[in-house]
Amino acid sequence: MAHCVTLVQLSVSCEHLIDKDIGSKSDPLCVLLQDVGGAWAELCRTERVRNCSSPEFSKTLQIEYHFETVQKLRFGIYDIDNKTPELGDDDFLGGAECSLGQIVSSQTLTLPLMLKPGKPAGRGTITDFLGKSDPFLEFFRQGDGKWQLAYRTEVVKNNLNPTWKRFSVSLQHFCGGDLSTPIQVRCSDYDSDGSHDLIGTFHTTLAQLQAVPAEFECVHPEKQQRKKNYRNSGTVRVKTCRVETEYSFLDYVMGGCQINFTVGVDFTGSNGDPSSPDSLHYLSPTGVNEYLTALWSVGSVVQDYDSDKLFPAFGFGAQVPPDWQVSHEFALNFNPSNPYCAGIQGIVDAYRQALPQVRLYGPTNFAPIINHVARFAA
Repeated sequence: MAHCVTLVQLSVSCEHLIDKDIGSKSDPLCVLLQDVGGAWAELCRTERVRNCSSPEFSKTLQIEYHFETVQKLRFGIYDIDNKTPELGDDDFLGGAECSLGQIVSSQTLTLPLMLKPGKPAGRGTITDFLGKSDPFLEFFRQGDGKWQLAYRTEVVKNNLNPTWKRFSVSLQHFCGGDLSTPIQVRCSDYDSDGSHDLIGTFHTTLAQLQAVPAEFECVHPEKQQRKKNYRNSGTVRVKTCRVETEYSFLDYVMGGCQINFTVGVDFTGSNGDPSSPDSLHYLSPTGVNEYLTALWSVGSVVQDYDSDKLFPAFGFGAQVPPDWQVSHEFALNFNPSNPYCAGIQGIVDAYRQALPQVRLYGPTNFAPIINHVARFAA
């Protein structure tokens, strides 16, 4: 393809952030900015992780990757203590700059967070039964020798038999697109101060998760070593798991999808007298006007996806010979039984011949042409 653009998802985690809150740890959030013409523009943000100095953000940061461009990025970590979207009233915990090319070429990139030049603020990584518990699940994929957070569920309050909401996540982000990639699932008991207690963990793959109903034992490693008769700290049952393919427009085109191109030209009086240079229908000495420019611009792109290159073309809002009745759906070549024109040039020729033969009128009613195309599509 001439224009190579790919959507990249960045996973971010931090270690040893400074604590700005008094009596508790910071509530960090990561914001991604891109250098646009010398100014930093915000692209997206992660979620806020409460009371945590080494957060692993579940929400990925998405950005379009342009191979041919140097894309300068800035990651800012902020302590969020209010509900306003502005960051000016939040504590800055550190930032780091790099290019998107550095990230995609290394896959995992570790950068020092700086409060200001020469002053480090931590380190960030960019990658991709006592009473009732407040459980949540975390899914980690294996990559580059470490476990990387792929998804975190919501917390179910005060419940030993929780049911978590269905969620969807991209296959690439969840397991790198490989159904056999090891996945670690951790079940933890949520604490508001960030010191979540591990309930248990298990390992699986997406292929095993799909074999529903699937049931896994949550095992706490320390309890397993310490207690002789310990079996598990509970079980996690997967009720449904499926992979759904989302096809791109390019997939449809390469799969044989055809596009039928139909043209409707506005001949209402609001366009102005075609003999006046102020009119959109005025043909310049070079034989071009606004309508023909638009026709060439759109048609030259669309025609590649139409196999026979025969395009129906219509006009609306004009009085048409021989009875000079107003028509909102007349063939541009004045052949109602065969309104097809051969290629974009055929439409241009039909338009140039029709323009001096019709009288611009009104009102602007393009519904008949839209309905015509809808009936054809049906």
